[in-house]
Amino acid sequence: MTGTPEGGAVTATPAAGVPLPAEPPPHGLGVSLPSADAPAKTEGVFPYASDLWAEGLLWAAVLRSPHASARILSVDTGPAAEMPGVRAVVTHADVPGDPGHGRGTPDRPVFAHDVVRHHGEPIAAVAADHPDTARLAAAAIAVEYEVLEPVTDPQLAFEAEPLHPDGNLIRHIPLHFGDPEVVGETIVEGLYRIGRQDPAPIGAEAGLAVPRPDGGVEIYTASTDPHADRDLAAACFGLEPERVRVVVTGVPGATADREDPGMQLALGLLALRTGCPVKLTATREESFLGHAHRHPTLLRYRHHADAEGKLVKVEAQILMDAGAYADTSAEALAAAVSFACGPYVVPHAFVEGWAVRTNNPPSGHLRGEGAMQVCAAYEGQMDKLAAKLGMDPAELRLRNVMATGDLLPTGQTVTCPAPVAELLRAVKDEPLPELPKDTPEEDWLLPGGLEGAGEPSAVRRGVGYALGMVHMLGAEGADEVSTATVKVSGSVATVLCAAVETGSGFSTLARQIVQETLGVEEVHVAPVDTDQPSAGRACHGRHTWVSGGAVERAAKMVRTQLLQPLAHKFGMSTELLQITDGKITSYDGVLSTTVAEALDGKELWATAQCRPHPTEPLDETGQGDAFVGLAFCAIRCVADVDIELGTVRVVEMTVAQDVGRVLNPRQLRARIEAGVTQGLGAALMENLRTTRGQIRHPDLTGYVMPTALDAPDIRIVKLVEERDVVAPFGAKPASAVPVVTSPAAVASAVRAATGRPIGRLPIRPQAAVAQQ
Repeated sequence: MTGTPEGGAVTATPAAGVPLPAEPPPHGLGVSLPSADAPAKTEGVFPYASDLWAEGLLWAAVLRSPHASARILSVDTGPAAEMPGVRAVVTHADVPGDPGHGRGTPDRPVFAHDVVRHHGEPIAAVAADHPDTARLAAAAIAVEYEVLEPVTDPQLAFEAEPLHPDGNLIRHIPLHFGDPEVVGETIVEGLYRIGRQDPAPIGAEAGLAVPRPDGGVEIYTASTDPHADRDLAAACFGLEPERVRVVVTGVPGATADREDPGMQLALGLLALRTGCPVKLTATREESFLGHAHRHPTLLRYRHHADAEGKLVKVEAQILMDAGAYADTSAEALAAAVSFACGPYVVPHAFVEGWAVRTNNPPSGHLRGEGAMQVCAAYEGQMDKLAAKLGMDPAELRLRNVMATGDLLPTGQTVTCPAPVAELLRAVKDEPLPELPKDTPEEDWLLPGGLEGAGEPSAVRRGVGYALGMVHMLGAEGADEVSTATVKVSGSVATVLCAAVETGSGFSTLARQIVQETLGVEEVHVAPVDTDQPSAGRACHGRHTWVSGGAVERAAKMVRTQLLQPLAHKFGMSTELLQITDGKITSYDGVLSTTVAEALDGKELWATAQCRPHPTEPLDETGQGDAFVGLAFCAIRCVADVDIELGTVRVVEMTVAQDVGRVLNPRQLRARIEAGVTQGLGAALMENLRTTRGQIRHPDLTGYVMPTALDAPDIRIVKLVEERDVVAPFGAKPASAVPVVTSPAAVASAVRAATGRPIGRLPIRPQAAVAQQ
């Protein structure tokens, strides 16, 4: 035996050549359990939708409108149908009833018929023996258009002719909180514009539809909400939901609704028409044209404060461009209006929010929708207010931050942990990165790169701050329920839950929950399909909370089934028994057995649901308890700006985040870093540009995204683990709030470096050129 030099703990030293016994792999909550599918993904054998195959496979192609707004005079499918190898051509006339589809509001037709409302809207679809034949046949469909003047400015949508039978106004929310007559001693105003960010999903959007003997169809795709997609498909096909099955294939990663539902519907129609499996792999251009993007938003703000910098009143107008169809715009607008003042105490707030239809590309769910746009605006206002008052921007924010027990402008009390001041102090107090030496001999990275045209003498460093917030789960009365089943047989447990793994880490979390509760190391998570009960959408941290909660409850029910016979046999309650590392022991050491021995060949299983406390819609004045919970983040950005060229290099992002509880440290940090990088893209480069409603460069050369070379040093300096008592495990979602916060932090740093107002994201080079 060998003691430590300090005379502390004693450890055994094995004899030479005697290996140490292998330690069991770590498992359970709080450890960095690796993802089960990581080896398959890194080895290139993970089954994505684009890899699927079936006997007798046909290939699909979709004809899309080249116009943003047009009247369809005629569609002649004859030239396509007569081509050798073409098996079927479908249009709007082949959709039974076409009730419409859309994540939030089902107002989008499967195929355009009378009018085209956006560039790339589907007109028809073709199935053929070969993908090239399908594409040529789609191009051969003759469509006669009467091109119309598109409505592309959302400000003109109020007076324009209706673009949709439901009108151009999707939702209007007037929020009134406090006294409208109050006026502050210091007033600052600002106009802000947020661009159109694309989710740019990793991997091709693809799907396979296979007809069933009962006249139904199975759809294999990377869906993020399979039950909603099944119900939508069944309604469009004129079938009962039980005759449509959606099977979730490997999801390459999703920061939004992963697949364009219209693609799945076209595939299903072609499979039903031909009686053959039909596959479609979308090109990158088709993805840009088909799926939804972040809402471009115009924001006007007026902040009132007293002489000490305390906020008195906030007035705001928010106009969101929904594009041609509503999708989730009503939900995004509710978040934007509710969080228009940010995580600050504002005694009086008056916000008007509108979401309108235009002939621009469709907008929908994307991480932090609504919250990201307003964060960029209210943080711009805080910088303006600090400059006008001659105060330090971080100090001004500290004087106004909210805490648990404060009121949102919606009248809802913040009951969850809200350690906003602690987060801001954590990033503020961190040492700043060293300045580069301004000498010819020193190689340091200039904005624009080492080979750029910049000169060190023209570079200014800026330090900016931002505080962001997002809501967890759905809002305004959404029924956020999830169901899970846990089975245990021998030394293996299986989890059945229709929660789609989109990169959020749910599959890993489910394994950790069962390991923690049942002490079973080997846990499998079954593939997702609609034969399982619904788990709902994969967004807003739902599956960490609701699906994780359902898995925990089911595992605890199985634990009770397992322990009750033993407790009864030894005359004690199940609370006096514990499961650790596959062993069941009693508090007094009398009982000691393994989980496998206790099962004795039996299979135990239980099914449970998790449903958070209900919320309510906002009323006619924007008041109501609309949110289940909130999460917060503080980011300090250090950026170098070439004030002559307007180029920006983000040097460092310092992050402090409210996470509730760390369930998987490595996974959590990866999610935060990814969120910060996605926000960096929105701040500096990502903007899906359009001309008269037409996407100018629907590819990854014209649409620029951050790469590993663009990512700055991301330092996570504090993770506040103040558990939310109403959440399972006390955890909060991690990825959306850094996406919301980081664009505002970058803009703040560029303001500090240049003295320019910076009211547009992404930041254009001409906006970052300092005034002489």
